[in-house]
Amino acid sequence: MGLVRASATPPLFIGSDIYRFSTYGPTHPLAVPRVSTTIDLCRALGWLPDRVYRDSPMADLAELSRFHDPAYLAALQNAERSGTVSVADRDRFRIGTDNNPVYPEMFRRPATSAGGVMLAARLTAPLTGEGGIVHVPGGGTHHGRADRASGFCYVNDCVLGILTWLDRGLERVLYLDLDAHHGDGVQDAFAGDPRVLTVSIHEAGRWPHTGLIGDRAGGSARNLPVLAGYNDTEARFLLHEAVLPLIQRFRPQAIMLQCGADSLEEDPLARLSLSNNAYWAAVAAVMPLSPRLILLGGGGYNPFTVARCWAGIWATVNGFQIPEILPTEAETILRGLVYNRAAGRNPPAHWTRTLRDQPREGPVREEIRQLAAVTLQET
Repeated sequence: MGLVRASATPPLFIGSDIYRFSTYGPTHPLAVPRVSTTIDLCRALGWLPDRVYRDSPMADLAELSRFHDPAYLAALQNAERSGTVSVADRDRFRIGTDNNPVYPEMFRRPATSAGGVMLAARLTAPLTGEGGIVHVPGGGTHHGRADRASGFCYVNDCVLGILTWLDRGLERVLYLDLDAHHGDGVQDAFAGDPRVLTVSIHEAGRWPHTGLIGDRAGGSARNLPVLAGYNDTEARFLLHEAVLPLIQRFRPQAIMLQCGADSLEEDPLARLSLSNNAYWAAVAAVMPLSPRLILLGGGGYNPFTVARCWAGIWATVNGFQIPEILPTEAETILRGLVYNRAAGRNPPAHWTRTLRDQPREGPVREEIRQLAAVTLQET
């Protein structure tokens, strides 16, 4: 398939200052600054002029109710206002648990993420937009369920963005998930819907323990559970031998690419071994295959590696040259990060001096080759 991206509009970046001041609490994996650091890096590098930046709106209850149960949304708002959650709401809606804590912006933050992704869909939809590319690193909360929180995700902005596209007349949407954890909430939301194909590459055997290779969600999904140690060579193999052929076969009118950065080698919550080059290569390969592309964040719990990865994604879609050594202003931003793990207290030099990782090549294991073959089987 050749280049089908029709819009001459430059890529847009949707962000918000809410991520700068909001965390899930000091001991939670999402205590680290990710979106704000990505924005700061892109600005320090001269990549983010005001003309391409949009501030994310906060989705209202009517918009969120397109997917989410109003009673659940009310429970989120009540918990944010009171700072507490009842036993009944905790048990029913899974808020106030270890993974999904009560914190000051627990409704406003996910509503802002959803608002950003829905705005991106509107900007690229037929009639209201000409297509194009939008980067929304605050999005990507792919575990959220209609009536409960799951896996750090209170609202499923991915689902809401896809529904926005569908509601505006699109009939073929492809969702590609690179997060180390299976995109279960998105897959299950569209199970059996022929308009949406979800493709998830994730670590086998990791929470939420779904996304087995044989799980096709009524024909609407393909799952590629990869082995621990999954490397750049294997990622390139699956990209070219499985993912791109799937996209070419499906011929999507729009692609949503979830770029959860916990598949990077230095992430503490997974055992995969990618460099950020693998993410950038996937973005570059997918870009020409649809007139509409929304890029999301997602997982990723090392602020150094996440921000460098997501900033490089923005560089990739714009064709910006990535410097071998970061300028002083960008290096200062990275040196100012607080990451309360052993590696963060004495970060290796390349975490602060460069954007691009060294490639992490390796053998393509037979299990990976089998994944590609099975993925392309029609039934």
